[in-house]
Amino acid sequence: MPSSQYITIGEFVSHDFRTASIFSKYGIDFFCGGQRTIEEVCDKKSINHGQLLEELTEIILSTNTNTIDFNSWPLDLLIDYILKKHHRYVGAKVPAILSALDKLCQTHSGEHPELLEIKSLFEGCATDLLGHLKKEEQQLFPIIAKLEKATQLDATAPAPVGIDNSIATLRHEHDLEGARFRKIKILTHNYAPPADSCNTYRITYAMLRDFEQDLQEHIHIENNILFPRVIKLEQKLLKQQAN
Repeated sequence: MPSSQYITIGEFVSHDFRTASIFSKYGIDFFCGGQRTIEEVCDKKSINHGQLLEELTEIILSTNTNTIDFNSWPLDLLIDYILKKHHRYVGAKVPAILSALDKLCQTHSGEHPELLEIKSLFEGCATDLLGHLKKEEQQLFPIIAKLEKATQLDATAPAPVGIDNSIATLRHEHDLEGARFRKIKILTHNYAPPADSCNTYRITYAMLRDFEQDLQEHIHIENNILFPRVIKLEQKLLKQQAN
């Protein structure tokens, strides 16, 4: 890997996803904020640069690893993984979490009014995220397929253009979901239900925690692996066609 002075947080996590746990420990956003360098984020958050690098190095050098090298995957396989693991997950979990939050608010919002805000935040997430996924499935992913086809044809087919704007929009939408879940995390005290909470309370918070963890990996794969590779592929193709 390059010197930590120049490598971004997203590149660290792309190289070894286990490092995500270290960044999370220090409250560092590796999915939406993955374009920052270690030095930048340490200076901003007053984190000991050497301590963080030591912990990152330790986990990277450890031999117990089952991490997936997404960087080596063909784009069509990476997209298939995103669809089957993350898009399906969102489609399955959103209705269940909405139902659980509705029941929780009906029963406990009197003594815990923050539940109403949590429910409102997740409802906004559900609406926007489902629309976001449809945009990827119907617009971005087909464009990527065309780029790959053009590459396979030795650049004889015209390359789709304007993908940078589409990706910029999707990145912005990722940022919005990251911000929503930061608020949810604060309101739920890091998904820790009250000591006297019922089973529904505990299950609902656990579902929200799991949903955020899946969303972080989902956004990381797209922001830090898929999008940069697609932009690079388009630029290479356009350059070949110009020659």
